[in-house]
Amino acid sequence: MMRLSCFVLTGLVLLGTALPCVAADADADPAGGQSAPKYTLRYKFHPGQTLRWEVTHQATVRTTASGTSQAAETVSLSVKAWRVTDVKPDGTATFEHRVESVDMRHKLPGRREIRYNSQTDREAPGGFQTIAKSIGVPLAVVTIDARGRVLKRERKVEQPGQQKDGLLAVPLPEEAVAVGHTWSKRYDADVPLDGGGVKKVKTRQTFKLLSVKTGVATIEVATQVLTPNLSPAVQAKLIQQESAGTVKLDVDAGCILAQQMDLDKRVIGFRGDASSLHYLTRFTETLLPEQPAVASRPDKAGTDTQ
Repeated sequence: MMRLSCFVLTGLVLLGTALPCVAADADADPAGGQSAPKYTLRYKFHPGQTLRWEVTHQATVRTTASGTSQAAETVSLSVKAWRVTDVKPDGTATFEHRVESVDMRHKLPGRREIRYNSQTDREAPGGFQTIAKSIGVPLAVVTIDARGRVLKRERKVEQPGQQKDGLLAVPLPEEAVAVGHTWSKRYDADVPLDGGGVKKVKTRQTFKLLSVKTGVATIEVATQVLTPNLSPAVQAKLIQQESAGTVKLDVDAGCILAQQMDLDKRVIGFRGDASSLHYLTRFTETLLPEQPAVASRPDKAGTDTQ
């Protein structure tokens, strides 16, 4: 069974799938013809801005090995934040990534359910200590350009199961695109081997602009594994990095509204011929309204309070 800390952190820290605000501009056909409108998609940040997403991760992992079957269930609700510290004239931005809060539970058959709420629990139960230390502190400082390319990433907290160079934001096409356009991004996934060492697996994420309706654009996202003939043991460890779903952005406001990623995959023979692994997850993110600044006010003694 995979370790609890690695299993849960995949849906919490989300350094591979964060989605910032986006600006989208339609390019009209200069000849006034009937060609489809095109959209120039660019990320857009503002100094001092803080973007927050409510993140929900639900996962059920069913394993069968050595004649024994069990199912582990994990549900987490967290708030992820990006605090923008600098924006260049070309749109390149630097931001600080952190998880502000988490409420989660983990259940194994025949055992008491483990719960942890960072806002109400003073101490984290066994298996959640690493997560507790990651709440409310900078996890990474990232510099990203207007198309979503990571120019620099300085990790402040190292975490189990974290990909070294995973995608941080949906990469956007350089040119203006119409509905139906597809683009892709290749990257290597590091898979730890049981005997030691790491196997690099080539993967590709593909993106397609499905529609733009009532001011909301829908982008389809899918993951493809390009390295052939992977053993079931490697496939089982790679499974958490595979998903498919959609991202929605508000074209007029120029901001990502939400995303949903789903995975329903089974691997046979990952630990002997009679073993199997079934991974079923749903991951959602929803952009939260920007929190208004709170002005300081004098208290009864005449001193300033927040």
